[in-house]
Amino acid sequence: MNLNELALRRCERLVQQATELNIAVLRDETGARIVDCGVHVPGGIEAGIALAEVCLAGLGRVDVVPCDRDLWTGSAVTIRTDQPVAACMASQYAGWQVAGEKFFAMGSGPMRAVRGREELFAHIGYKESADAVVGVLEAGKLPHEDVCHHLAAECRVEAEKLTLLVAPTASLAGTIQVVARSVETALHKLHEVGFELSLVRSGFGAAPLPPVAGDHLAGIGRTNDAVLYGGEVTLWVDGDDDALREFGPQIPSSSSPDHGHPFAEIFARYDRDFYKIDPMLFSPAVVTLNNVETGTSLRFGETVPQVIHQSFAS
Repeated sequence: MNLNELALRRCERLVQQATELNIAVLRDETGARIVDCGVHVPGGIEAGIALAEVCLAGLGRVDVVPCDRDLWTGSAVTIRTDQPVAACMASQYAGWQVAGEKFFAMGSGPMRAVRGREELFAHIGYKESADAVVGVLEAGKLPHEDVCHHLAAECRVEAEKLTLLVAPTASLAGTIQVVARSVETALHKLHEVGFELSLVRSGFGAAPLPPVAGDHLAGIGRTNDAVLYGGEVTLWVDGDDDALREFGPQIPSSSSPDHGHPFAEIFARYDRDFYKIDPMLFSPAVVTLNNVETGTSLRFGETVPQVIHQSFAS
């Protein structure tokens, strides 16, 4: 599989529906293609679903569905994939901090697999080359010319072979694509605690879709809370039951001492620096491991509706 080729196919469907999906497609001075999904345009639900699926390199399906009423009275975002490591770790994970003059974004998408500088790629054994690359930027501004040149150079392609999809967290499309990371956070947590990711066959996740926030910081808080306190993930895995019972309690967000407060409070406590926060916090509220070899199903963690309501109402 070439992740960038797969992502480009999904991206072309989005581009062809630009008018209907309330997005804008433009070329900057470098020749890079920029797909605005919520910075200067409204975007919407379908743009958010497409944005999330491009981020998964077309190897996952995302939907907006009714939420469990005991958790949240609105909607939820679901994601499913039969290629969880490739889709979530090699593509969707936001492992690239993209910076330029007065510009910062969290970078994700399959362009990361071409750059290949993250330590994560050595662990999962995946890296690729591509003639054209696709990335997703979580940002409140469209990237400047210097950013596009930098990203193209890092991926060893000409700028006109670079496609960037952009949406702020405080937009409907941006909110959906962040909340669609429930399975990704579970896999990354498994990686952090030393579980062999190649044993994970398939994944399904759901998390409540918060109201679009009024600003970036509020958006970060609500989208993180959606996964940390409302996210439920099911993974189908190989392995022995004793190993799953050992790793299982370490996966949910409740395994972190920072658990229990709205993310906005935690973020402020650590001077708005993600890297000061306990990394064990970033995972779903609930994880169920289904052992496909033994038929055993093990559930770990609990949702916390009161934090969801406190966060989404703030």
